[in-house]
Amino acid sequence: MSYGRLAALAFALVSTLSCSTPVDLKQALQVTDVSAGYFDAGVTESGQNKLVPSVTFRLRDTSGKVSRVSLNLVFRFVDNGEDHDEIFKQRVDFTNGQTELLTVRPSAGFTGTPPQSRADMLKNSYFRDIDAVILVRQTAAQWLELHRIRIERQLITQ
Repeated sequence: MSYGRLAALAFALVSTLSCSTPVDLKQALQVTDVSAGYFDAGVTESGQNKLVPSVTFRLRDTSGKVSRVSLNLVFRFVDNGEDHDEIFKQRVDFTNGQTELLTVRPSAGFTGTPPQSRADMLKNSYFRDIDAVILVRQTAAQWLELHRIRIERQLITQ
């Protein structure tokens, strides 16, 4: 194949892909099978009990047009909106119109010194509530807030 034909074919392919109608992800995607709580992350090197926020969910494509997305889960304190931590997933694929069940846990969490139990940590007056904000995008588009989940003050062991 000549260089000219190859260039024309590449241009046609890029033009076709770039002219496709963008999908309104807010309308096309549903967040389902949601559960949230605080995961028992074990004991730190300093001997403290550690809990980290945890959210599990699935994305369902109601449009039939989404094959993959990027996700950014931002864990924010409820009282002041400051970011606690965030997790970026560059590629989340859809199979048969939905993603696999996704569990996301940041490394930052809360610690308590024994004999304070993990259940006591959740009741402590200094414990701060957190929301998990699911941001989604395709390719180089802007991030879109798809869903917000309040992390319940319940202990998760798995």
